[in-house]
Amino acid sequence: MSADPTVLVIGGGATGTGIARDLALRGVDVTLVERGGLGSGTSGRSHGLLHSGARYAESDASGAAECLAESRTLREIAGACVRETGGLFVRLEGDDAAYFETKLAACEETGIETERLDGDAARDLVDGLSDAVVEAFRVPDGVVYPSRLVAANAADAAAHGADVHPHAPVEAIETGADGITAVDVGGSVDEHIEPTHVVNATGAWADRIAEMAGCTVGMAPSRGVMVSLEYDGLGPVLNRCRDPDDGDIVLPHEGEVVVGTTSVPVSTPETYETAEWEIERSIEECAAMLPAVAEAPERRTWWGVRPLYEPDEAAADRRGISRGFTILDHGDEGVSNLHSVVGGKLTTYREMAEVTADRVCERLGVAEPCRTAEEPLVGADDPSRLDALVEQYGGPNPTDAGVVGTDGG
Repeated sequence: MSADPTVLVIGGGATGTGIARDLALRGVDVTLVERGGLGSGTSGRSHGLLHSGARYAESDASGAAECLAESRTLREIAGACVRETGGLFVRLEGDDAAYFETKLAACEETGIETERLDGDAARDLVDGLSDAVVEAFRVPDGVVYPSRLVAANAADAAAHGADVHPHAPVEAIETGADGITAVDVGGSVDEHIEPTHVVNATGAWADRIAEMAGCTVGMAPSRGVMVSLEYDGLGPVLNRCRDPDDGDIVLPHEGEVVVGTTSVPVSTPETYETAEWEIERSIEECAAMLPAVAEAPERRTWWGVRPLYEPDEAAADRRGISRGFTILDHGDEGVSNLHSVVGGKLTTYREMAEVTADRVCERLGVAEPCRTAEEPLVGADDPSRLDALVEQYGGPNPTDAGVVGTDGG
């Protein structure tokens, strides 16, 4: 690897690999390092929803529009990294009818395609749907296989000249009068490197990297459980149409469904307690939509930590924190060659990467435009090749472990 890359990207999730790909396509000399296998942080421990934007339509119209646009882009460039399933928002007996109307109207105003259904029509669409469903509407949700998505971005970055290194933790950052002067990287790299610019794309771990450089971020991480259950035949994603709460989403995978999730504040994304009630509640609440999951055998359970950014109200109800993204320029803290990108969603990773790369290129004087929305990802239409790339970069993560490498998807 180059001892002095122009840009060092720290963090090998979807956003970090997306940034590395974007910069490499613009001709920038970039190195990416990740302390574990690629996607082993937040990206690969999600529920895997490809957002249509409907979940945020009434609370964050601009964020919903971003999800809609980016989900369409991913369907064009990401091939077998995503799967078209459609989605259904369902209202059960006792759920607020006014909320249903508000959500539906907000989706239509945002431009999200919808189709209203009564309870019987919804049950005709979804075998096993609860008799308690009184009405529903369809939206263009889908499923993301994050291990494939991250690996494809990394391979595309490498194909355009980037150095990509999983299992390469940052151990120390040195700063001087002009900002970061050197970064010590251990593991598979084990070198003292001197980048011109650094991007902190470590998600929920962004505080830790920023503190190494004498900077602050202000993350408010929140854990959530996901449970994979044996269940075959679910078509669309099921969303409970109510104020966000525990256990309000069921995602179809190959021969299984993923149910979740909870939202519990944690002080650190590295070590935190988990609780059995989170599993039980998620299954119970999702069974209100799809009763058979209550007795379905568990395949695996995992927790993920949301990279929520809320510097002023770290103790706030974290369900209410924006899922939008923020790019921090640490120049006002005396570190002019460091940007941190925080918040956001898996669906909008490419846009996050584009905006971050724009900022970095402006600082570096690089005029090349972004090309990531038009050019397909490496291996996108070849599931076997994608799965080989996943193995190369660290193996599948919990979200899609039941699909990647099994000829599924």
